[in-house]
This record gives sequence, structure tokens and C-alpha cells, in this order.
Amino acid sequence: MELLLLSNSTNHGSRMFAHAAAAISEVAAGSTVTFIPFALAEWDDYAYRAEAAFGSFGVELVSAHRAPDPARAILEADVVMMGGGNTFRLLDTLIGLDVIDGLGARVRAGDTRYVGASAGTNVACPTIRTTNDMPICQPPTFGALGLIPFQINLHYVDPDPSSTFMGETREERIGEFLEENPCPVLALYEGSWLRVSGGTATVTGPSRLFQRSGPEAFDDGLDISHLLDLTARFDRGKRPYEASAS
Repeated sequence: MELLLLSNSTNHGSRMFAHAAAAISEVAAGSTVTFIPFALAEWDDYAYRAEAAFGSFGVELVSAHRAPDPARAILEADVVMMGGGNTFRLLDTLIGLDVIDGLGARVRAGDTRYVGASAGTNVACPTIRTTNDMPICQPPTFGALGLIPFQINLHYVDPDPSSTFMGETREERIGEFLEENPCPVLALYEGSWLRVSGGTATVTGPSRLFQRSGPEAFDDGLDISHLLDLTARFDRGKRPYEASAS
């Protein structure tokens, strides 16, 4: 299985995908990439920008939305690039196209290589429960492709001790997720990504790994290959009716 899961598609002051050009080229390995633009509403504009960005580092990209049968284009792709945008909209579209099971099986079998950015990384997880997005639509399930057995949180930012903002920090929200779900969460800062190749999983750039036992911070080069052996578990939070029944 070959995965490249980016936290973001564009670094500040840089061209789209430029920060990960070498990593994308490595995964594409000379093949044409099938772009999946359905996390945004304006597919044409998004596809044009992605084509130009990939073309700038010598990778050919075609968009699934221009194919006569988008689902077939996705399921027959050598490489997919799952674009970012709104995760709920993306998952709802993939479910509507009926490609979740087929694409997941092809990626796990090594028949399709997978690149995702932002929402495209979220849907590679077992569920989309750790997305930062607003649920602008309601997919029939939060269950996603399940290409990895743990969750990712993207565009991660540390709490600012000087801030007067009184809402929840990202760290607190991930903590709430872990109260309900004993499933590790890999938090990727802007510009970072996870690369999975066979049984090896490594992070380029800074990251944090959140588990019920506590968080750990890493500067670069984190090897999390051991997490690939996990079985994802969810829905283990306590409830008052369960306590009263015991």
C-alpha cells in the first residue's frame, strides 16, 4: 500500500502542492494522476489549479469530474489525488458514487496509489470524526476509507498562551474525541505529511501524537509504523444510563 497524506495543499507564500512536489512525484512514479475535486463546489476551477500545480513538477493530472463515468475513473486509476475542501461534502459524494469499498480495496491491494490533502487525508482515516470542518451536509455515515487504523487531525495549531480566546483549543477537542474513542490521533501541522509504504509509516515535518495516555510532540521524522498494526476502536465513552444500569 502506498499513501501520501498531506496536512494541507498550499503552504503560505508558496505554490499549490510545491512543498510536497518531490513526495508526490515519488508516489505518482510516472503515472497519470486522477484528481478527485468533490470536496469543493467549483470542480472546474479546482481541477485547473491542480493540473497547473502538478504540471509544474512534471506530473500529469486529469480530473474525475470530466470523465463520462466519474466513479469508473476513480476505481480504474493508477494514482488518485483526493483534494481538500469540506470533508462532509467529500465523504457524502464518495458514498453517493459508491466508490468507498472499491477504492479502499484497490489501495490496500496496491492497485491504486493514494495521495490526499486536507479533506482528502481525512477520508483516508477510519472515520471523519477528527475533521475540523463544519458539517455542511449529512453523509449517511462518518465511516470513511479506513486505509489506516488511526485518526488524523490536520492544520494542527498549538494553544496560544497569550490568547484571550475562551473557546476550546484544538488540543482540548482532540481530548474530547479520546474520551469517547480509544483511537490514537496523529496531529499534523501545516506543511507536514504522513507517508505509508508497505508496512512503514513515517511523518515528515512536525507532528503530535495524541493517545489516552497523553500527547507526545515530535519535530520531524516520526516513525509510527507500529500504529499500522492497531485495530481502530470507537464509541467507548461513558454514559449516565450505562452507569445507573451497572
